[in-house]
Amino acid sequence: MKKNFVSNPNFNCEKYPVTSGRAVVVTNHPLASAAGAQILSSGGNAVDATIASLFALTVVEPMMVGVLGGGLIHLRDPSGRHIIIDGLSTAPSSAMANMFTPLRDGLSSEREVVGELNSLGAKAFAVPGALMAWCHALKVYGSLALRDILLPAISLAEHGFLVTPYLSTCISENAERISQDGELAALFMPGSHSLMPGSQLKRPDYAATLRAIAAEGPDIVYNGEISERIVKNLSARGGIISSSDLRNYSVVERNPICSHYRGFEIFGPPPPASSGVHISQMLNILEGYDISSLGFGSPKSLHLIAEVMKIAFADRLVSTADPDFVSVPVEKLISKEYAKHRRAKISEEKASNFLPEVHFNGESHETTHVTIADEMGRVVSATQTINGLFGSCLSVPGTGLIANNYMLNFDPHPNRALSVAPGKRVFTSMAPMIFEKNGAVVAALGLPGALRIFPSALQTILNLIDFEMDLQRAVEAPRIWTEGGVVEVEDGFSNDICEALVAFGHKVIRVPRIAGGMNAVKFNQDGTITGSACWRADGVPIGLGGGLARAGVGFSVD
Repeated sequence: MKKNFVSNPNFNCEKYPVTSGRAVVVTNHPLASAAGAQILSSGGNAVDATIASLFALTVVEPMMVGVLGGGLIHLRDPSGRHIIIDGLSTAPSSAMANMFTPLRDGLSSEREVVGELNSLGAKAFAVPGALMAWCHALKVYGSLALRDILLPAISLAEHGFLVTPYLSTCISENAERISQDGELAALFMPGSHSLMPGSQLKRPDYAATLRAIAAEGPDIVYNGEISERIVKNLSARGGIISSSDLRNYSVVERNPICSHYRGFEIFGPPPPASSGVHISQMLNILEGYDISSLGFGSPKSLHLIAEVMKIAFADRLVSTADPDFVSVPVEKLISKEYAKHRRAKISEEKASNFLPEVHFNGESHETTHVTIADEMGRVVSATQTINGLFGSCLSVPGTGLIANNYMLNFDPHPNRALSVAPGKRVFTSMAPMIFEKNGAVVAALGLPGALRIFPSALQTILNLIDFEMDLQRAVEAPRIWTEGGVVEVEDGFSNDICEALVAFGHKVIRVPRIAGGMNAVKFNQDGTITGSACWRADGVPIGLGGGLARAGVGFSVD
């Protein structure tokens, strides 16, 4: 039956998908997608291509991602097994719950602290996990050597690339913060002017660091010459990172959260990530409504989506954190019984307020994502970040490395689920999601956007399952977001929709963008794979067709 799509003249797709019979790479920068495609063309698998793309992104999207950052890799291998590789940052061993002075007291979950010390400068730096996790994924699940994987990134750093309008805007909007670090200012603001779109950016120091990593592996950053530079430089600037913090960092492999929704199996990362638990929770609640018949973008469907977001954020506030430090009631949160209990409190006619019923929220929007599928049945969805734009806005002199500001993700108030503690992993809203039907992969997706990540991923899942959109429409469709207060509505929705939500009792504001650029792949019934990226970032899909010559075919000259 044809779905009842609400007429929306502003909902026009701005990009085009790519469909391939072999493999698809989608990242948030065209040169990173090219790097992944190069590795696949060289005989690598989806894991190899993912790590090559991520290293390339550290060059061309330096404001978003770096080897001194952290993130999650969600791999579905050819056997059907799902693995979550947790490379999230941890608090240094000398970190304390009261190490920052909050600007606000009481029950505020705001992260603002005196002097912005958890956001800007050396004390904001948490123990990085990205490089270790990437090398772990490559060693265990990849097929190519690290030195080969790094070639595209080294070439980009050494020979340069053209600055995109997106990167230029990020530099100009953060000029004051960048200017506080001499090396970053010289790199991104030569002559005190932000790099303009189309200008060439070379990163020779970073190219040398990547060559050192290619030669010596991650140990050079965690227990070698570069680790000594990191500790010495950041300690001199007020940081608390130690050599033992770097040396003792470990990657964790976790089992995913699996939920069932209208015959589909939805897989996402477990705590300390919020996405697997709370997407499952929201889907379980929405399963009790005929969302499909309401139509995409209808006031009723948007009202219900907003209400389940409120419930998820209310429960998340007190429950989702590092499971090594907090007892997270996962089974209760993702149960159908608990969903039924929560659903009963939703009014279909008016907006409500919700309190948590199971026994914390500042994150950065600056993240990136990679989604890759290969012809051998591997699917990877990976989200990575240095947290804030340009992290803590500190470089490690002579290395081209940019320090993260992941300490911002902890609650600066003591005695809470997300309070600072030595060795504690940061929580995250990252949502590298993969879903299946009858044991076959249907789609994989992810995006940046901090608190707006997993609610945006939820809406794309609904777009694909309930509203039966094609992949391009599903990722580009306008979004809403709320955590319990004002409902943000993207400009793609009409004024009539906003007025209807106000009539439900919602406080509504219009915004130009909710969360960041989503990229996704979808497996089609004819065996092909489609890749899509949305208008909210520089994302580009690249598909591989063709292949090697038929076995036994040669060429001879008479």
